Amino acid sequence: MRSTADRIRHALSFEIIALLIVTPASAWLFDKPIGHIGVVAVVSASIATGWNYVYNLGFDHALRRLRGTVKKTVPIRALHAVSFEIGLLFVLLPFIAWYLEISLREAFLIDVSLAVFYLIYAFVFNWIYDVLFPVSEPANAS
Repeated sequence: MRSTADRIRHALSFEIIALLIVTPASAWLFDKPIGHIGVVAVVSASIATGWNYVYNLGFDHALRRLRGTVKKTVPIRALHAVSFEIGLLFVLLPFIAWYLEISLREAFLIDVSLAVFYLIYAFVFNWIYDVLFPVSEPANAS
């Protein structure tokens, strides 16, 4: 299992890199002021950072209990990324609609677009992170 410090490094690096990509791209794509998108992105990232820590801790405990290891196969990585984004989608939808003063339908389209980006980004980022910072398994883990 990862240490608390490692989980914090993971969550913060994930969100900072994503913000550097998503803020200017979203402002351009959705034709919204970069300042407004920046606020949405920072608030969303703050919520997502907390969710990231809690979700990954729970996911790892579930993996260890069900499989005896926290190592992820490609299908498990896909499940991990999809289920993370679905949960976050529902949390962020009302905030996006309220802050950008748009309909829930428009907010949903923006949120889904961001979720697709983050789905792909999470899959790639987590794989690279696991390669750069591998998990040390105890000797008795199977």
